[in-house]
Amino acid sequence: MTDIAAPSRPEPGTRLQFRWRKWDGGPHWVHECVYLGSDRWGDWFGQLSGWRSFRPGRDYLIDGPNVTLLPPGGDHVVTLNEAPPASYRVYIDIAWDARWSDGEPTGIDMDLDVVDAIDERGVFIDDRDEWDEHRVAYGYPLDIVAKLEALAVDLERRVAAHEAPYDAATADAWLARLAALARD
Repeated sequence: MTDIAAPSRPEPGTRLQFRWRKWDGGPHWVHECVYLGSDRWGDWFGQLSGWRSFRPGRDYLIDGPNVTLLPPGGDHVVTLNEAPPASYRVYIDIAWDARWSDGEPTGIDMDLDVVDAIDERGVFIDDRDEWDEHRVAYGYPLDIVAKLEALAVDLERRVAAHEAPYDAATADAWLARLAALARD
């Protein structure tokens, strides 16, 4: 893995928060994480066991390490988990405007998710009911709806085919980097 020079990025090992919001600007998930570096897929972050993820009405401690990829396109964010205790290996949040802002990663959670569950469910698109409800309630523009629905279907196919960066080898390399930072 070769890091791409990015002068506006923090040094690997820097603790920060990944801040999600909803389309209307309301608060959503905040994840305590560490910046791991970047590669051709984008910027990578990690969470260790015991670190916090919280949103209004929910707060919990992470029970196993995970890494998160923020691709440069800004339309999705990928979380890859170490096998158990996690119930899924890949979790993709379909997003809008996912990017760096004021030195921290941010994004708008668009409700639709692509999941690769460890159990018999396998790869599927999740939260279609929430997507349908919120696209009306928040007034998502129709061009964005069409783009993100097509993206979810494409990502579902790519995850099922184990294409990089949604594959175990890519995740394992970044999980190893997270573990190495934890030991330092």
